[in-house]
Order: sequence, then C-alpha cells, then structure tokens
Amino acid sequence: MHSYIVLGVALHFSLVSTKAVLDQTAEESQVSSSQVVQQRVGFGPSGGHDDHHHHYHEEHDPGYWKKKLTWKEGWKKIWKPAKKQIWKPAWKKIWKPIWVPTQKPAWKEIQVPAWKQVWKPVWKEIQVPAWKEIQVPAWKQIWKPVWHPIKVPAWKEIQVPDWKKIWVPVWKEIQVPAWKEIQVPAWKQIWVPEWVKVGIPGEKYLGKDHEGWEYTSHDLWKKKLIWKPLWKKIWKPAKKQIWVPSKKLVWKEDWKQTWRTEKKQIWVDDKKLVWKEAWKQIWKPSKKQVWVPEKKLEWKEAWQQVWKPAKKQIWVPDKKLEWKEAWKQIWVPDWKEIWVPAWKKIWKPVWISEWFPTPDHHDHHHEHHESHGWDRKDQESKVVWKRHDQQPQATPVPLNPVLSPASAATQTPKL
Repeated sequence: MHSYIVLGVALHFSLVSTKAVLDQTAEESQVSSSQVVQQRVGFGPSGGHDDHHHHYHEEHDPGYWKKKLTWKEGWKKIWKPAKKQIWKPAWKKIWKPIWVPTQKPAWKEIQVPAWKQVWKPVWKEIQVPAWKEIQVPAWKQIWKPVWHPIKVPAWKEIQVPDWKKIWVPVWKEIQVPAWKEIQVPAWKQIWVPEWVKVGIPGEKYLGKDHEGWEYTSHDLWKKKLIWKPLWKKIWKPAKKQIWVPSKKLVWKEDWKQTWRTEKKQIWVDDKKLVWKEAWKQIWKPSKKQVWVPEKKLEWKEAWQQVWKPAKKQIWVPDKKLEWKEAWKQIWVPDWKEIWVPAWKKIWKPVWISEWFPTPDHHDHHHEHHESHGWDRKDQESKVVWKRHDQQPQATPVPLNPVLSPASAATQTPKL
C-alpha cells in the first residue's frame, strides 16, 4: 500500500510538470506571434527604424503605403454535449430476519407424593398361658329309652325337566365388500423462480478524479432469474375395497326346557322306641389352662407420605427466526446529458499596412534597398501563416463520477 501511494504522488508530480511546460510553450508561441504581427504592421521594438526608412524614402523614393487584408488565427470557446455518470435511486427486494414468538417444550422440576414403608413400635395385646383350678364335668354311662327317628319309603308325584328342539331366528355378523374414497400420494412437477449469481467478465472503467486517480471495477456479479424444476407431493382421490360389518338373519337350532310328571321314591319320617346309651354329667376338680392378657412390643409396618422430585413437561415461550420480505433503496448507475466547454479554431480578418516603392525608382534604389532593408524581402525572418485544420487539444475536464456509499469505500487508484 505504501508503494502505491509513492507511485501515485510521482505520477501526480509528472502530470503537473508536463502541464506547466505545455502552458509555458503556449505563452512563448503567443508572444512570438504577437511580435511578428507588430513587426509587419510597424509596431514593436523596430518601429523607430521603420520610421527612419519612411522618411528616407520620402526624401529619396516617393513610395506608397497599402492596406492588406489577412486572416488571423483565433480560438473560440464553444459548448459540446457530453455524458456524465450519475447514480439514481432504485428499490431492491431483500429478505430480513425477524423473530416470531413460538413455544417449545421444557421440563419443570416438581414434587410428587410417594409412600415410604416404615416400621414403628406398637404394643400388641397377647395372651399368655396359665393354670386355673376349675370343676370339670365327668360322664357316667346310663341306658334310657328314646324315640329314634327312622325313614320309611313312599312315592311322590314330581315334575322333571325335559328338552325340546326348536329353531329360532338370529342375526349373524357378516362382512360385505364396499368401496372407500381415499387419498393416495402422487408427484407433480412444478417450476419455481430462483435467483442465481452470474459473473460479468472483464474490467469496467469508472472514471478519474481531480487528482488523476482512475477507478475500475473487477469481477462484477449480476443476478439472473432461472426456473428450477421441483417435484411437489400432491394427493389424488382413489377407491379402496374394504369390508363393512353387516347383519344376516339365519335360523339357529335351540333347545327349550319343558316339564313332565313322574313318580319319585321318597323317605317319610317316622319314630321307633329304642334303648339308648347315655351319659350323666358329674363334676370333678381339675386344672385348666387359661390365657392371661399381656402386652408385647412389636414392629408394625406403616406407610409414610414423602415427596420426591419429578419432571413435568411444560411449554415455555420461545422465538424463531424467519425471513420477511422488505425493500431496500439502492443506487444504480445512469448517464446524464451535460455541456462541457471546448475550443474551436477560427480565422478572423485583420487589416495590415505594407509599403510599396515607386515602380520608376525600384531599379535605381535596388542597392539602397538591399543595404537599408526597405524592400519586404525578409526571407530570414518571414513568417509563413498557414491554416491548420487541427484544433488545439483542450485540456480535458475530468468528470468525477458520483460514487455510491458502498463503492466509495472500496475505490482504489489505478497506477
């Protein structure tokens, strides 16, 4: 970068020095042209010498002065059309990110009840054995008459069940075919527009500033709209055979219960007198084991409610980044018609005075003319005026291009 700055300063110095030399040459050419015109007209440093010769001719040779029309070179300032690069505003479609509020699942720490098995001491009522003096009965065998119940056979009319075969109508579940409207997937080709970047080869000249720096752009890109094929999934209707449940009336075999009369042998209660062994109760002392209440410490199973941590799914607010359509103002290059100054070479007529000697004394004073220089034979100092069709090269006025804020930061001088 330092070498670029040094080369730019040297180039600027050489351009300024060249312009100064050209201006000095133009001034010298104008001074020499004015001196020649004054010399021919009779003005300037040699004006006194011409007056002396004029008096000399009046004394010796009665000549005459004559006006002569000649063309003098001049320059006229004109205006010619030119084009100037400007930047005009335009609108460009962009996509800017925005945050859209959404919800996302999350886990929240909560406390849920649970039961914990614990053992706690309790006093349990128990019975412990002990001996008690009691009177216990004793039995003495005796015989006594008793009526003994007996059973005697007999016949009884009863109703017994019977089964009869019948046919009953019933509804039977069957499956009948039917057609169901369904949606089946299919693929449809569509074309979507897409912007692609296309490179512009070559180098583009942007202009030159007032210091002589040239600006060019390389590797430009432009957008190109193309149609890209895509396959879109669609759904089309179709028919699918299914089985629909229905009912059908059929005859089913069944058995119905009926009753018929029959005879059954039964046993009727009766009694018979018999001698029966019996026992008579008597009392005799004895020991009896009894149970005395007492307390015993035991561990009893119990359940205690505790709280244990758990996770519960909740929805928390969130945000999602989406693209929103927007318009951005940009600056595009354009050309503006302007008028720039230029110089046009013209020729304007001027009158000059020339002295001509008398024709009779031309030969007599030939030597005097050669010695005094009264004739106009100035071969050495004669200036030949010739029209040139070439116009002077006017100093070009550099047009400073109006740069956009984005391109002004990236301009680099061309060395």
